[in-house]
Amino acid sequence: MWSGIKCSTMHPERVTVVNLANMSLTGQITPSLGNLTFLQELTLSNNLFSGQLPPLNCLIRLEILYLQNNLLQGNIPNALTNCSKLLGLDLSSNMLVGSIPGNIGSLYNLMGIDLSNNSLTGNIPPTFGNNTYLEELRLTHNQLKGSIPEELGKLPDMTKDLAVFLGQNRLSGRVPATLFNLSKLIILDLSTNKLRGTLPYDIGNLSVALQWLVLGANNLSGTVPPSIGALKNLTVLDLGGNNFVGPIPYSVGNLPKLWKLDLSNHFDSW
Repeated sequence: MWSGIKCSTMHPERVTVVNLANMSLTGQITPSLGNLTFLQELTLSNNLFSGQLPPLNCLIRLEILYLQNNLLQGNIPNALTNCSKLLGLDLSSNMLVGSIPGNIGSLYNLMGIDLSNNSLTGNIPPTFGNNTYLEELRLTHNQLKGSIPEELGKLPDMTKDLAVFLGQNRLSGRVPATLFNLSKLIILDLSTNKLRGTLPYDIGNLSVALQWLVLGANNLSGTVPPSIGALKNLTVLDLGGNNFVGPIPYSVGNLPKLWKLDLSNHFDSW
């Protein structure tokens, strides 16, 4: 009968849901939650919890883990990947540091991962490419570095839609050509990094479902390919703050759904 607590109908003594969001709770998240072996959802978002994340490695039935908008510190525990049935993981807007666990790709069922607005460092694990059902990946506003792994472009076409947010980090190198093979991609945000190189001439072959292409504030160069006008579902096209040269292709004017266009810092005109 406790607010936010649900128990199993078949096993009434077993807790299956702990949802205590938006309750101004403080202190640390007790490790004893790891004893709730029938737990399927743990939602403690929008509180004032501090300290480190407890291991929670015994929660083999856990499907939802939402701890966003707290004051959590320390590393993301490697043991978290023992929760093999996780569908949704949101640790955004905390104070987490360290690298993303390299074996996160073992969470094959994950549909949404949000680790944005922390202070995470290191590289993006290539094992993200193993998350077969991934629909949303948010790693924005961290301090991630290195190149974008090619493996991200090898996600199977089993998702309904796919949104990838990697902006506001320290990523370098080229945009992997494999990303342009994702047929279910609707959002690609790689803005405000240190990416370099040119856009592929056949960028118009990118997902026909693509709605956002946000590559602003990088070190990209070369020309804007005319084939970009083939992306008829684009609503946001942000290529500003790069080093593009040459004429802006007239095909940009043929994007019927476009409502935001940024080509600033372009070294030529119509």
